[in-house]
Amino acid sequence: MKNVRKHVPHLITAVLMLLGLMTAASAPAQAATQQVTASASICSNAPIPAGWVITWSYSTNACPGTGVGYNITDSNGATSASVCSMSPIPPNWVVTWSYSTNSCVGTGVGYNIANVTNSTSASVCSMTPIPPNWVVTWSYSTNSCVGTGVGYSIANVTDSTTASVCSFTPMPPNWVVTWSYSTNSCVGTGVGYSISKITTQTTASVCSFSPLPAGWIVTGSYSTNSCYGSGTGYYIRKA
Repeated sequence: MKNVRKHVPHLITAVLMLLGLMTAASAPAQAATQQVTASASICSNAPIPAGWVITWSYSTNACPGTGVGYNITDSNGATSASVCSMSPIPPNWVVTWSYSTNSCVGTGVGYNIANVTNSTSASVCSMTPIPPNWVVTWSYSTNSCVGTGVGYSIANVTDSTTASVCSFTPMPPNWVVTWSYSTNSCVGTGVGYSISKITTQTTASVCSFSPLPAGWIVTGSYSTNSCYGSGTGYYIRKA
């Protein structure tokens, strides 16, 4: 019994050391799973890396020539951010709200932005960049967009073949205007378009102001009430 009692402290010490080694081994794995967003402070005339955004701007004597500094943050891995209006907007990000703020020296305006890579629709401010294959389906007056007072509803038409849009929408490649009309749903122009994708067709009838896809030609024209604004339609075909 004396021998057992004699070895118990040594056994306890060995167990504690083993637990310590296991904890130390697991620490790097736990640290590796933590997501840390990179940030930095730069002068306003310094280049901003791709994917980084300006979250705050301020007056500073540390930036000769401009007197303005930026706090910037890496947006990679994020889905939303609050930025200054002079910030670059990364690809597939949109402005969802704009507001007056003292945190953005130089413009006094901030933006809430969101990543729409995995979305099919969004409500945005009219000054937003519109991602490729997205269109403006509706525009409206709003107090949530300081600077323009106009908001857009936008939609991703990658998997669509037809859409109803406002006349100022960016047109994706291989889409044409098949009809135009007067509407209250498009603040700014009051004109809407019906548009179609023509990747599988060889002929189409379009409005005279429709973009003409590469490799297509006009074969004739006609008068029509279906093309509000011009009254003229075109027959087109793939060359």
